[in-house]
Amino acid sequence: MSGFLQQFVWGLWVTVVEMSPYLLLGFLVAGVMSVWISPAMVERHLGGRGLLPILKASAFGVPLPLCSCGVIPVSMSLHKHGASKGATVAFLLSTPQTGVDSILVTYSLLGPVFAVLRPLIALVTGVIGGALVDGFDPGRAQASAPEEKSGDACCPNCKTSKWVKAIRYGFVSLPRDIGRPMLLGLLVAAGISAAIPKDFFAPMLGGGIVAMLVMAAVGVPMYVCATASVPIAAALIAKGVSPGAALVFLMTGPATNAASLLTIWSQLGHRTAWLYLLTVVGSAIGCGLAIDAFIPELGSDISAHFCENTPGLFGHVSAIVLLAVLGAAFLRKPK
Repeated sequence: MSGFLQQFVWGLWVTVVEMSPYLLLGFLVAGVMSVWISPAMVERHLGGRGLLPILKASAFGVPLPLCSCGVIPVSMSLHKHGASKGATVAFLLSTPQTGVDSILVTYSLLGPVFAVLRPLIALVTGVIGGALVDGFDPGRAQASAPEEKSGDACCPNCKTSKWVKAIRYGFVSLPRDIGRPMLLGLLVAAGISAAIPKDFFAPMLGGGIVAMLVMAAVGVPMYVCATASVPIAAALIAKGVSPGAALVFLMTGPATNAASLLTIWSQLGHRTAWLYLLTVVGSAIGCGLAIDAFIPELGSDISAHFCENTPGLFGHVSAIVLLAVLGAAFLRKPK
């Protein structure tokens, strides 16, 4: 029992140390973007029909940090202000799969290949889903509502500087939003690392369509944010799950949950909801199979990095700072 506990604590700490410098940088970038890219700006640029709004909506969603209001109300606001169903679904698909913080954490734990592929796949998935919806369930674009005066969505009466708002969002609001699911993801990853022998999953989930379907079945009903899913995926790969199967989890976990599916069903219709789910699962399995087929050595590289990396002093200091930021965000009551 003591051996398991030591492995659990050490695995948890090493993962936090490895991802903390990149996550802190991601928080800063997300805060800056939250000041310069507002939901009102997104609404102005993504209205209309055709492939271009779908492409723009998907591209906007890849790095875009949202306030605690979340992706669902922003996407519904897009639709209300004249965006087509296709553009709305494209935004809904690409936004939760990734973001500046999760891209940097992906680089820290899964390496540059995953860090590049993940946002590209999110972009392509959004375009595919949006095009399918525009082709099979276009509906009618809603009349554009009168544009409200822009302001800080979480603090409309604030007159503080942009940098103060950026720091507040990046190091208070965003950590409070993703902190709990991220902590859960870290605990799950540490538990997998401590309790499961190396290559335990290789005979069952080492690759192939069955492994992809199992990961999709786990990821679709499970709510996990884009950042929190990364340490879980890294731990699974270290225990023998193929990178392609792990990618299926990385896509389906953040992109699907009961709240988003029920909102799409009620606001955009049941056909759009089914097209949304089909796009997520189909794209995830297709991309997972492609990664396993064309980059067969990726799993061993990630496993070696995840299991053997020795954290340095800068990582330990960053981990302490990250834990302080998360603790302060939890203790601070939202306004």
